[in-house]
Amino acid sequence: MSVEPEAPEPRWAVPPVGGWTADDLDRLPNLPPHTELIDGSLVFVSPQTLFHSRAVSFFEWQLQSLVPSELEVVREFTIDIDRYNRPEPDVIVVDGEVIQDPDQTRFPAESVRLAIEVVSPESRSRDRETKPVKYARVRIPHFWRVENQDGRAVVYVFELEPATGAYISTGIFHDRMKVSVPFPIDLDLTAITPRRRAADPE
Repeated sequence: MSVEPEAPEPRWAVPPVGGWTADDLDRLPNLPPHTELIDGSLVFVSPQTLFHSRAVSFFEWQLQSLVPSELEVVREFTIDIDRYNRPEPDVIVVDGEVIQDPDQTRFPAESVRLAIEVVSPESRSRDRETKPVKYARVRIPHFWRVENQDGRAVVYVFELEPATGAYISTGIFHDRMKVSVPFPIDLDLTAITPRRRAADPE
């Protein structure tokens, strides 16, 4: 009777003493796409939901059409918070002058004007708690959190309060989102919902 060879165990990267650093994301081989570094630990993302994919694309393209010429909109791109934190917001608006090299893999956090996170079930605590604290610490002035509420988008908008250095809520938007900062924005959030789903009776 033949014996089936045992499948080799997966080889996981062993972190160095003190944890991984921001530079390691560019050097480690075979990392899954969209790997983030949070507090020296590698964070791998789960398969994307349809809502997440549609929401990220919606904000990327809508903001592209509205952003002032001195700013740029970039999706799923890492930013340097510090040596042990290099998260990847779903969409960011950055100062255009930091985009200098087509081979660059990250932006300095101080260049970010707006960070947007679309919440997934596995990222809920990171997007609601961990990341906003880190974004506020490096003084990213605007943060939006997008959540799926029964298939429809709800956007929670936060602005940095200069005296405390913490985010304060400036609005919760359901079907329509209209804000004046970081630049005038007026969005139909119902466009994120697939047309067939939007047409379903309540």
